[in-house]
Parts: sequence; C-alpha cells; structure tokens
Amino acid sequence: MQNTSDVIVIGAGFAGLVAARELGRKGLSVQILEARDRIAGRTWLEPRMGRTLELGGTWVHWSQPHVWAELTRYGIGVVTAPEFEKAYWHADGRLHAGTPDELMAILDGPNRSFLAPSRQLIPLPYEPLSNPAVKEADQLTVAEKIDELGLDTVADELMRSFWALNFNGRIQDAAYTQALRWAAAAFHEWPVMFETCATYKVQGGTQALARAILDDSGATLTLNTPVAQVRHDEKGAVAVGRDGTEYTARAMVVTVPLHTLDGIRFEPELSAGKREAAERGQLGLGAKLWVKVKGRHERFVAMGPQEWPLNFVQAEYLDAESTTLVAFGPDGRAVDVEDAAAAQEILRRWIPEIEVLEVSGHSWVEDEYARETWPMHRAGYLSESLSELQRPEGRIHLAGSDYANGWGGFIDGAIESGLTAARNITEQLHIRQRQQAANPARWAG
Repeated sequence: MQNTSDVIVIGAGFAGLVAARELGRKGLSVQILEARDRIAGRTWLEPRMGRTLELGGTWVHWSQPHVWAELTRYGIGVVTAPEFEKAYWHADGRLHAGTPDELMAILDGPNRSFLAPSRQLIPLPYEPLSNPAVKEADQLTVAEKIDELGLDTVADELMRSFWALNFNGRIQDAAYTQALRWAAAAFHEWPVMFETCATYKVQGGTQALARAILDDSGATLTLNTPVAQVRHDEKGAVAVGRDGTEYTARAMVVTVPLHTLDGIRFEPELSAGKREAAERGQLGLGAKLWVKVKGRHERFVAMGPQEWPLNFVQAEYLDAESTTLVAFGPDGRAVDVEDAAAAQEILRRWIPEIEVLEVSGHSWVEDEYARETWPMHRAGYLSESLSELQRPEGRIHLAGSDYANGWGGFIDGAIESGLTAARNITEQLHIRQRQQAANPARWAG
C-alpha cells in the first residue's frame, strides 16, 4: 500500500499542526502521521482525579506572539490562576514561611543580576545569534553564573532551585544562554518570564487550540502510525511506518523531539551536526505531577532544594473539600507518578499535616515518543547546533519547540518553528514548480 501527498508531516503536535495548516492554505495536500492515538504531542489534556488536567505543556502568555495570535484567530481565551496567598521555602536546612512577595523579593535581586546581560547579548529574541558575543556566553552554565553572584546561602539555594525548575533538569550542564533567551523574549524582565511560565492557561485546555488548528488545516490525519524510516533525495521523501506502509511526498516536516530523532532511520543519514546534537540531547528530563490533597488550603507556592524529587509546588485548584496541586522535579526518574505516599513524604517537608489523596501524571522521559519534557538546552547548543538543526536537509525540514528561535520549550516555540518550516517548504516547492514551468523538458521523467 502506498499513499501520496505534496507534504508529509511527522507528528501532530503544535509544530506539525501549524505547518500542515499553512501548507494546506497554499494549496498543497498534506498527510499527518502521528505515532500516538491523539493529537497535541507533549501537551495532553486528560480527565484525572475528578478534573481535566494538563499532563504536559500548559501555560501561555501575551508575551508569546505566535500562540497569542493563534488564540486570537480562533477566539479562545485564557484562564487566570488566583493570586497566591502563602509561600513556603526550604533553604539553609530549615523551613521558612511568609508571603509570596517575600519569596519573590529573595529572588528579585539575584535574578536581575543573573539576567542583566540579556539585552546586550540577545537584543533580538527571535535572532538569538545576532550578536556574535553570545557564542562565548553559550559555553557557560547556569550553575557557573550563579556561582559568580556570591549570594548568601538562602538566596543561592533558591536561585539554583528556581532555575532547576525552569530547566526541568540539572543546571550543572544548563546553557546560560537558554536563560538569557527566555528573559529576552519576556522583554528582559524576569517577573514577566516567571508569569509566562505558570499563570495563564488556555480556555478549554491545550486540546481546544490543537483541535481548532487541525480542523482548519484540511490535512489528512493518520493516528497510531509511528514512522520507522525516512528515505529522501532531491525529488522528495518517503516515510515508512513500522507496519511497512509507505507514504510518499515531495517534501517532509519532521517534528519529533530531539531525544527521539535517532528513533527514525534516515537514508541517507542526517548531517553529522544534526546527529551529534541528537546524541548530546537536552536537559528537560524532569517530572510534572498532579497531587490531590485533603481539605481546602489557601493558595500557596512552595520551593525546596534543587536536589529534592519535587522542588516546586503550587496550589492550582481549590475545592470545598480538597485542593489540587501541581508539582515539578528536575529528575523524571526520581518521581513515581503513581506513588501517593512518596508525594506526601515530600509535601510534608513544607506542610507537616498535609494528607495526599491521589496523584497523577505522565512519565514523559519514559514515553518512547517524547523521552523529554520541555526542551531546555545544554551549554554550547545555541552556537553549535541550533542553526544546523534548522537547516533543511534537502526535502527534510525539522520543526518543533526544540528547534525554535524564540520561546524554545513552549507551545509558542513549536508554533514559530512550524510556521518557518511551512514557509521554507512552500518556497522550495514553488521554486521548483517555476523551474519546471520554464523548462519542462529538463524536468521530464
């Protein structure tokens, strides 16, 4: 069996869906091949614990132009979380409690110093290599830059935990430039960056936006179709499913995460630079856990040392007899998304009397189609790998949040990358069409 279209899109996450829609609007036929039984990639809206919960990517903000444009296009609003009322932080070997403003005040000065070079080094957030000096900074790690600040113990521990939260991984290898890129995209203001990360959710969930884009695309979607092999040459590309079915097209968008890129056999191989980047991987290898606890708690935020399995918690939903929390940790393999007792043991380090009723989540690092959470890069990635990953390989174009210029790690970055891939393919195919029209004998056969 063989299927033919103008363009194949591998992956029905936001990058793939947007690329498919844009290509369809240019009159091209598009076939989307999705390995899972659902759309939306590393965002996943699921009924759990009596609520509909986002198991993956969640938050959006008007500082993110691509996702905000999509929300506006489809008339989808946002849901605002209530203000925090209480804060807990564990640092210097003891528990502290206070107001959210007190916690933010501890982080404010250090973060302003830490991110101060963002305007100089990344003056144009969507052209992160526009200043050549950024290449030198790209060799520095987040941990090294925090060392340079010379902070007191409490501020130092909270800064390390804060950035382990942002990276959803270890900061010892984390690219300082990744932190600067986020700050630059947030108008060089770290409070805006923090607000972007965890305040506003999509009305109706991420699924509502993904479905709107798909419905607008005119693309053919085939679920439960993991791709095992891609063959490509100057004329086009063929995707071969694990069941042996072949799908043929004139061009292809591959939107799989960086950590799963080596799960597809490319013939001929992708460039050495692309393969090396995939082998090095990135650092978003943490955990996201939803926790339902007994009783209605005031809305709180809590931070702990970066080494804790869960180093950040916030109360997200307050009901009459229970409170639903969302928690994050830097090591996905250290968190069992089904172990309520383990979650309770950690939460009691902040609130000794808290009682966990249920937990739920998804192990993205164990998911064969993800193997990572949100992409946050290693030192050296920006200057050594990003441009090469963005460079088309003949008729093969990579797209996804891993390969974005701006808000890498967010839905916004996926949308940006999908738009870019669609534009590049449209230009590539239309140039060829013009060449064929001008000299049909040359292209015969």
